[in-house]
Amino acid sequence: MKKYIINRIFSMILVLVVVSSLTFFLAKAIPGGPFTKEKKVPDVILQRLEEKYHFDDPLWKQYVSYMGNLLKGDLGPSFRYDALTVNDIIAKGFPVSATIGFLAVLLSIILGLPAGIISAYRQNFWQDNTVMFASLIGISVPSFILATAFMYFFGLKFKILPIAGWGGFRYMILPAITLAAYPTAYIARLTRSSMLDVLSQDYIKTARSKGLSEFKVITMHALKNAILPVVTYMGPMIAAIFTGSFIIERLFFIPGLGKYYVTAIYDRDYTVILGTTIFYAFFLVTANFIVDILYAFLDPRITYAEKK
Repeated sequence: MKKYIINRIFSMILVLVVVSSLTFFLAKAIPGGPFTKEKKVPDVILQRLEEKYHFDDPLWKQYVSYMGNLLKGDLGPSFRYDALTVNDIIAKGFPVSATIGFLAVLLSIILGLPAGIISAYRQNFWQDNTVMFASLIGISVPSFILATAFMYFFGLKFKILPIAGWGGFRYMILPAITLAAYPTAYIARLTRSSMLDVLSQDYIKTARSKGLSEFKVITMHALKNAILPVVTYMGPMIAAIFTGSFIIERLFFIPGLGKYYVTAIYDRDYTVILGTTIFYAFFLVTANFIVDILYAFLDPRITYAEKK
């Protein structure tokens, strides 16, 4: 186990170096720059700005300098927000995105898991058909359509919730539900499929023959094995939701990380693009690492010890 963890940490560092390098060179390959926007900047001022931020240095030198600062945890300045560094932007935007993300993940698990279990247990009955129909809608309808529909009905027509903005729990409800729609539907379908397979296994028939209640058979025997595919899916899902959904944050005017990322692309703010991409990659590999470790606790058949 110890050796496995060390190897995984090494591979995580390698992945982050590859992601950082690729993002750096791709960002530099984009024509134009942060100072060549809609308003023409005089050549003298442009030259001084490039000297200040070392844009006139050879590309390899800029790369070495950036990676050196990255090792120190310094993601560089923002070219759009004078008073903020990329570290400041992440520190400011991530808690907002994570709050919405946490609510969305919570909703997905609370609704998706029971829906999948009921659907499998009542296969081909109305409960199964209802869950499958609802999950098909959740997967098929794009999030911006759902967001617009929620804003119209709950915000504009019935005036139950605020349409957009950021100012308390009521402002989080619609974005969280919108973000949770797809993962809830996916978890429900994944749980149903996995539960159907597990419920047909011999050890479930043995548990039933011992006179155990259906509740105990499902929760103590079936769910433990059926939940593994859901745990696998949750690693990248949590990373994606917690680091901010760009479309949802844009539609609901939420000051999260996604909003800064989209703005950075429009403004060619290289350092913000690089910093948020690396932060997302770090979050993703860490979430997958935790999921892999959880496997060993959820399923005793999975071991990371070396076979002798």
